[in-house]
Amino acid sequence: MLFYCRPRIIYLSDNSIKVKIKLRRKVKNHLGSMYLGALAVGADITSGYFAFHFSNKKKKKISLVFKDFHADFIKRPTGDVVFECDMGDDINTMIDMAIDTKERQNLSVFVKAKVPSLSDDVVASFTLTLSVKAKA
Repeated sequence: MLFYCRPRIIYLSDNSIKVKIKLRRKVKNHLGSMYLGALAVGADITSGYFAFHFSNKKKKKISLVFKDFHADFIKRPTGDVVFECDMGDDINTMIDMAIDTKERQNLSVFVKAKVPSLSDDVVASFTLTLSVKAKA
């Protein structure tokens, strides 16, 4: 699904990430807005990428899963969607804790989606529980 939606990282720092999914025919529904599945892919990659980013920086392997997923769809996304997460510091701390304790750690990660070409309003918000464990 990730490759089908073709998400692109357009901004990355140690605290913030922005991922863009273009509104193309393959991700557009019959109403001309982005499919729910494509929005879920955007939220998934935006929140999960930080975990891989920090584990690579630390040269540690982790096991990553999402325990739950909550979405609020506020407006129809009728343009290219940018997913934003600014919880890099929290995710980095969680990974450090997983490495130190050798136990699975969980964190609720918040992602918001916007269509910048139309307005700065949030079109959808997501809460995913990211669960990581350091591999031996």
